[in-house]
Amino acid sequence: MKALDFMTEERGRQPSLRIAVVTETWSPEVNGVAMTLGRTVDGLVARGHRVQLVRPRQTRGDHAADGSGYDEVLARGVPIPSYQGLRFGLPAKTRLARMWFRLRPDVVHVATEGPLGWSAVSAAAKLGIPVTSDFHTNFDHYSQHYGVGWLKQPVSAYLKRLHNRTALTLVPTRAMAQALRAEGYRNVDVVARGVDTQQFHPRFRNSLLRESWGVGEDGLVVLSVGRVAPEKNLSLLIEAFEAIRGVRPDARLVIVGDGPLRRPLQGKHPNYHFAGTRRGADLAAHYASADMFLFPSLSETFGNVTLEAMASGLCVVAYGCAAASEVIAGGRDGLLAPPGNATAFVAQAIAAARDDALRRQFGEDARLKSESLDWERIHDSFARALQHVVDDAEPQRELPAANAVAR
Repeated sequence: MKALDFMTEERGRQPSLRIAVVTETWSPEVNGVAMTLGRTVDGLVARGHRVQLVRPRQTRGDHAADGSGYDEVLARGVPIPSYQGLRFGLPAKTRLARMWFRLRPDVVHVATEGPLGWSAVSAAAKLGIPVTSDFHTNFDHYSQHYGVGWLKQPVSAYLKRLHNRTALTLVPTRAMAQALRAEGYRNVDVVARGVDTQQFHPRFRNSLLRESWGVGEDGLVVLSVGRVAPEKNLSLLIEAFEAIRGVRPDARLVIVGDGPLRRPLQGKHPNYHFAGTRRGADLAAHYASADMFLFPSLSETFGNVTLEAMASGLCVVAYGCAAASEVIAGGRDGLLAPPGNATAFVAQAIAAARDDALRRQFGEDARLKSESLDWERIHDSFARALQHVVDDAEPQRELPAANAVAR
């Protein structure tokens, strides 16, 4: 965890908050929530706020970090079935209430909705501490992909109840905000996500990496980045790529990521390149060394990979939902298909593959678009949202009686 090393004069005049952030995923776990939270915490600390991060212990040797403006509290957790590398935090209401009674945060921000997140909402409510929350993942939609579709309604009810206990639920897109409001969620607002345009950049294109994939400069690399799992709609990825091969026999599919479907897909499609999990500069090189990006998922609340592909100068083919619907102007800096229309998605993929000039122009325009998606503005918006909640709660705030935690 490293904080950004600058703070504008304007930010320096803003009041400093003590913020408890509760999450069940954190680096080095590889997913969009952990990545976004890491940047968010950095942004808060850079603005002079004090952040306490509460998360599950990831390994036996895991130790709580502590630094300037930042400290960690490790909770107990258990692995999430069928989701390798991620954990649920176990209930910890009593521990959190005692801890926050001794050193009271100004606001508790619950980033994930597992048992630890529920405990944090309950503990904060007991102490009269305002709570905000993130809606990052459609867990209720995921249930149908893991053979427990019957859980969709109970999980949906649980999520709505948890978020409606908080003063504010933050979502990354306007479409998600509208959908949640229609389902009965209250106090929903939008704070988007950004992309590091210095980390993800076309300059990291690597001809040697392309050669290792068996592709020359004139060849076509079709890229997919994300968890190799049922909820990512990978059957459509494969359908689209095989259609691309009909017009570009030299095309090569590179799949970056890991998950439960990697082994069976690798056995069925030995001609695809499965790169596994990539991080940092290595991940950036994989993006920049491709020629187009396919993202057929319909389960995302955002999809950070869309922005990363755009910043890397790739033509993105996606459904018109989540991040793609917010940042891609279809037909100008990427290609979109109506959500759920697989035929249209495949047609857009073929159009991008067969027209080199169009694809390259879309990639250049996507890069320009990404440069406006600045993380600093996102961090400012997030910090302002928390401050507003604290300000609104201040007139009603009453410190709990000394025996409140023990009851």
